[in-house]
Amino acid sequence: MTTLTYAVTGVASGIGAQLARILKEQGHTVIGLDIREATDPIDQFIKLDLNDPNSIVAATAQIKSPIDGLCNNAGLPPRDGLEETILQVNFLGTRAFTQGMLPHLREGASIVNMASRAGHGWRDALEQVKRLATRMQRDQLAAFVADEKLDATRCYNLSKEAIILWTMAEAEPMVQCGVRVNSLSPGGIATGILADFQRVFGDAMAKNIERAGRAGSAEEVAEIAAFLLSPASHWIKGTDIAIDGGMGAFNMSDAMGLSQLRLPAAESAT
Repeated sequence: MTTLTYAVTGVASGIGAQLARILKEQGHTVIGLDIREATDPIDQFIKLDLNDPNSIVAATAQIKSPIDGLCNNAGLPPRDGLEETILQVNFLGTRAFTQGMLPHLREGASIVNMASRAGHGWRDALEQVKRLATRMQRDQLAAFVADEKLDATRCYNLSKEAIILWTMAEAEPMVQCGVRVNSLSPGGIATGILADFQRVFGDAMAKNIERAGRAGSAEEVAEIAAFLLSPASHWIKGTDIAIDGGMGAFNMSDAMGLSQLRLPAAESAT
């Protein structure tokens, strides 16, 4: 088996920690990046604060070996008072870090961007995402948040809508550079920040998890991320994959009134 080298942000916990573990178990080299140091074994740890442009530059400068895949997993949940930081970390910082990583990516490398089911309203938010995308600097975000009248929840949703649309936008340019890019949209995942989403989305989230049967696990998301990073997924490009236990399908079926398309209920035995 060929040993590949992968970079994973947000490696200290949750999905990032599980992804690093899976990649190591597969025999690969893992470079982990996070604002706090990883406790599980990896090959190299680099401190990265996506809220600090200087930290982004310093982190990319510490990458010395060619990279076969990058998972942009680091992010913040919706928390009041962090509006600008959410937009910076989840989108602007992630975009800037990826730009800095491009020279390190091998031909055939894969980028996986961690979006969210909360970003699936991107069709209705297209123009707002485009306005956000014109902001290139951290110090431009305060005025943007004020002008757009955004709260923390909207900032989170917007940041994930932006990740999905950015992934689409980069699909063709990346292919021309010999690199693939895709996004993943987890929903209802039992990690350390699940309580943040339960607080924000309340009964709607509880109902979705009940309909799915349970919350998802970080490992289940990480397994799919590992596949998307691997050469085995070479024909998947520019796609967003929902990992939500069927929640998106349930809600879409409800919205479109698709119940009449279902198989007829089996008759009980007499």
